[in-house]
Amino acid sequence: MNAQSGPTEMTHEDVLRVKLEVLRREHRDLDAAIDALHDAVNPDQLTLKRLKKQKLALKDKIARIEDDLIPDILA
Repeated sequence: MNAQSGPTEMTHEDVLRVKLEVLRREHRDLDAAIDALHDAVNPDQLTLKRLKKQKLALKDKIARIEDDLIPDILA
């Protein structure tokens, strides 16, 4: 049995780690969608461009969260 009673609380760092994993999964999914669309007979260039832009935005969000989680050694 669990010794704690009531719901466990997540720290800010825990929330960031969960969000980071979700964003990484979305990034991989977009990468797969881009590859599949690129391999199509007549790929829609506008859709490809939009997906790549979304993927880049996710990469930026991932980098910001990683920066928040990894402490600055020089600070």
